[in-house]
Amino acid sequence: MDLNFTPEEQAFRDEVRAFMRTDLPADVAAKVKGGKRLTRDDHVRWMTALSKRGWLGVNWPTEYGGTGWSPVQRHIFEEECAAAGGPRIIAFGVNMVAPVIMKFGTAEQKAHYLPRILDLTDWWCQGYSEPGAGSDLASLKTRAVRDGDHYVVNGQKTWTTLGQHADWIFCLVRTDPQAAKPQEGISFLLIDMKTPGITVRPIILLDGEHEVNEVFFDDVRVPVGNRIGEENLGWTYAKYLLTHERTNIAGVGLSKEALRHLKTIARDQLKNGRPLIEDPIFRARMAQIEIDLMALEMTNLRVLADVQAGGAPGAESSILKIKGTEVRQAITDLARRALGPYALPFQSEALDGGFNGEPIGPGYAAPVAAHYFNMRKLSIFGGSNEIQKNIIAKASLGL
Repeated sequence: MDLNFTPEEQAFRDEVRAFMRTDLPADVAAKVKGGKRLTRDDHVRWMTALSKRGWLGVNWPTEYGGTGWSPVQRHIFEEECAAAGGPRIIAFGVNMVAPVIMKFGTAEQKAHYLPRILDLTDWWCQGYSEPGAGSDLASLKTRAVRDGDHYVVNGQKTWTTLGQHADWIFCLVRTDPQAAKPQEGISFLLIDMKTPGITVRPIILLDGEHEVNEVFFDDVRVPVGNRIGEENLGWTYAKYLLTHERTNIAGVGLSKEALRHLKTIARDQLKNGRPLIEDPIFRARMAQIEIDLMALEMTNLRVLADVQAGGAPGAESSILKIKGTEVRQAITDLARRALGPYALPFQSEALDGGFNGEPIGPGYAAPVAAHYFNMRKLSIFGGSNEIQKNIIAKASLGL
């Protein structure tokens, strides 16, 4: 792999930077840079700007309205978005269910759902985890019983990220409880969140954020035409989706921007009268994170190149998921340590736009505790890191 950017790639970077200056809403970028909470409208305005430019489907082929960008272009775009303060694209529609529809959906499903994802008609959420089925996802118990041209769905999903905003949810449901293996009796359904019988209840996280939810299904009728692929083969489609999710979790661009912010904090904070960044122990910790991030970036580019060539991310996505989450957690942990006592108080209200209260410590201290709390989840969602290590051991090492 050539590690130098070509003149064409440098020109593309300039194009992305120009777009960020003109089309990224300044108030949204300020919220992201300041660690403030984003509203649904903030996300929609940003993704609408991308959609109008034709840049929302960054990993989509051109035949479906995507950019057709190379892996390097996608990498540059992600990096420049993070540097400019662009919110991360909400992945559930454009980066998760869309690839499944493209590969396994019918022509009618592709023609209906894909344009609605690109023009933001539909906001999607994910219905995988349940109270008794997280990393052991095949233990899910939400039932879908065939009744003529419909399935009748009963059960519960949990940790449903941004489900309070969603128009649609893609769900794994059990359609054959008698299957010899639990993975063999699962189907993949697309469900309209406005369907009678669906209830969404908030779960408030440690950082005070309403980010996730419980979703209950009580005799929810779903047309059979909303099933992706064949009945009882949903586990195959779910695994395909999860490899894309785990690749996206790597978040190289976000980690690089977070590391730059950490260096700013380390230059500003003092230890024994000298900038913290000059402390040899702290510098060594920060250097190790930067080395790990550089290795992650190269690995991410290799995986994206394989996908561009027509493949799908396999066990490599598990490597990206593990290392990407470890790097992001390490950065937030080191930022918390750098701020010392200023990171201890947690002002949840200081994360809201328009907060006019008295901050505790430097202005950049308010979101540090919240980010630290929130990043604890990264090693769990998308399949816990322990599960990812098992996948690597079996698929890559033959253990």
